[in-house]
Amino acid sequence: MARDSTLRFGAQTDEVTSLLRIVNLVRTGEATTRPEIGRLTGLGRGVVAQRIDQAIEMGYLEDGEFGPSSGGRAPRTLRFRSDRGRLVICALGAMHIRVGIAALDGDIIDQVHRHWDISRGPAGTLDTALEMIDEILARQPEVVVWAVAVGVPGPVDFASGRPVAPPIMPGWNGFDVRRRFEQRFTAPVWVDNDVNLLALSERARRQDDAVDLIFCKIGTGIGAGLLSHGRIHRGANGAAGDIGHVRVRDSEAPCRCGKTGCLEAEAGGWALVRDAEAALAEGAGGYLARHVEEGGAVTPESIALAAMDGDALAISLVQRSARLIGESIAALVNMFNPGVIVVGGAVSSAGEIFLAEVRQRIYELSLPLATRDLSTVRSVGDEKEPLRGGAEMLREQLFDVTFPRWFADGKPSIERVLPAS
Repeated sequence: MARDSTLRFGAQTDEVTSLLRIVNLVRTGEATTRPEIGRLTGLGRGVVAQRIDQAIEMGYLEDGEFGPSSGGRAPRTLRFRSDRGRLVICALGAMHIRVGIAALDGDIIDQVHRHWDISRGPAGTLDTALEMIDEILARQPEVVVWAVAVGVPGPVDFASGRPVAPPIMPGWNGFDVRRRFEQRFTAPVWVDNDVNLLALSERARRQDDAVDLIFCKIGTGIGAGLLSHGRIHRGANGAAGDIGHVRVRDSEAPCRCGKTGCLEAEAGGWALVRDAEAALAEGAGGYLARHVEEGGAVTPESIALAAMDGDALAISLVQRSARLIGESIAALVNMFNPGVIVVGGAVSSAGEIFLAEVRQRIYELSLPLATRDLSTVRSVGDEKEPLRGGAEMLREQLFDVTFPRWFADGKPSIERVLPAS
C-alpha cells in the first residue's frame, strides 16, 4: 500500500499529484502504456514505474494486453479497474421509475423499469425505488457501491440534494432524498434534475466534453438542461432551464404549479391529454378516437403516435405544442447561444411533425448569428439515456470534482466527498 505519510487525505505532495494524474490519464484513455505516460507527464521512467506500481497496489490500475511495438519490445497496456465498484442510478419520472447499475466507466450493466406516479409522495416512491435497486443488485456479484445518482422531475438544490418547490411533486419540497440512499448504501449520493441527466447523457454520446447544448424534454411536463462548454448550468437555486413555467402570452390555462398561463399548461403532455379528451368528448373522430373506442388510454405517447399516423386532431395538438415550445427555446437560443438543441420526451416522438415546427419558430424568432451554426435534432430516444446521464454525473463528481479528497482511501466515502449539511 502507498505510504500514508504521503497519500494522507489532503496532502497534495508532488507524489500524490503525479499519481492522481497518471490514474486519470489511464482512466480517460489519454494514455494506456508506460511510455505514453512518461511523454505526457514528463516524469522519468523510474518514477513512472514507481507511481504505476503504487496505483496498481491501491487497486486503481491493472496491467492489460501488450500493445503494438514501435520497433523494440511491445509495451504492456494499462487499464483502469472499472470493475472495482458500482454506480447506482435512480431516475424518477412523472409516471415511472427507472433504476440501473453501472460500472465505474459508465457502462450500464443492468436496469429495471416500473410505472409509478411521482405524486404518490416521497416515502412510497423511494421505498419502491430501493426495492428495485435491491432486485438488480441481487443479480450482481458482491461489488461495493461507490456512489448513487438520483434524478427527479423538478428543480433541485444540488448542494443539499433536496427538491425545491417541484410543481408536479406534492410532498417533495425540501425532502432529504439524499439521506434515504445514504442510509441504505453508506455511499455519497447526488440528486439532480432529470433533464440535466439527459443533457449529460447527450454529452457522453457525442463524446464532446466542451459542447454548448440545450436538451429540451417534452413529456408529461417540460424542462431544459443547459450545458455550457460541457458543464451543467444549474443556476443559483437549481431552477435553471425550468421553461415549463414561463408565461405564454394571452393564456389563462391553470397550471399544476398553481399559476395560470404556464407553457406546460398549454404545451406539455398532460395539457395535450386534457385538450384531446375534451375534443373527443365533443365528437372528434379519427385514429385517436378509434384508439379510445378500443379501450386505449389517451396519453402523450398515444397522441404522438396518432399524429404520425395522420390523425388530424393529434397533428393539430402536436404542432401547436411545438410552436409554443419553439418560442420559448428561441428565447434561450438568443441568451445562451448553444451549438446544439436536442429535443426529447414523449411528445417529441411525433418526429418531424413536431420538430419541424420547433425549428421554424426558433429560426423565425432568434438572432441570425445565434442560429448560424445551430443544429436542432431529436434525441435518440434510448430508454437508458437517464441512466447513462446519471452515471456521467457521478463520474464527473467522483473523478473530476472530488477525486483528490478520497483518492488515498481507495474508494469514496460520504465524509470525504460531500460537505456537511
